[in-house]
Amino acid sequence: MQGYGGKDLARAFRTVRNNTITAAQEIPDDRLDFSPAPGTRTVRQLLTHIAFGDTFMQFQKEGRTSFEGVNFGAVVGPLMAEEQKPRTKAELIALLRERGEATATWMESLSDAFLGEIFTQPPGATPATKTRFEMILGAKEHEMHHRAQLFLILRMLGQTPHLTRHMQERMAAAAQRS
Repeated sequence: MQGYGGKDLARAFRTVRNNTITAAQEIPDDRLDFSPAPGTRTVRQLLTHIAFGDTFMQFQKEGRTSFEGVNFGAVVGPLMAEEQKPRTKAELIALLRERGEATATWMESLSDAFLGEIFTQPPGATPATKTRFEMILGAKEHEMHHRAQLFLILRMLGQTPHLTRHMQERMAAAAQRS
């Protein structure tokens, strides 16, 4: 039995997704096509990429035990096409909410036995195997990586990310109590 199960994964994923949505809401509509450097995703593309970050969990949902036989081009191509669609900020936030909640709901249903199963990685990958838990946790880590990019973009746009503001407020309140 694992000490951190499906319900815990779902709770943590919802927290991460809610913080991503808050960051998305704070990006001005007229900056959705901002790209922090040549060759990088725009804000719009990055939010779409995050929203579809659950796509690779389909292999877990299917009960596969490896990536053997997976045509990654057939998976990645449509994802890249999704990133090019000109969605509004409201559409992006709705997509983040809907797909995030669907993913979290699925995570809640996962048993410890399922999470403990071994999933074989592609040839040459290190490590060669991971548990399903590690694979699913990776989706949350992937989103946190990209949310950090959103936070840096907010800074580049002259804004302070909400989590930083909240921490600053707590620090100021603690200083006044001293």
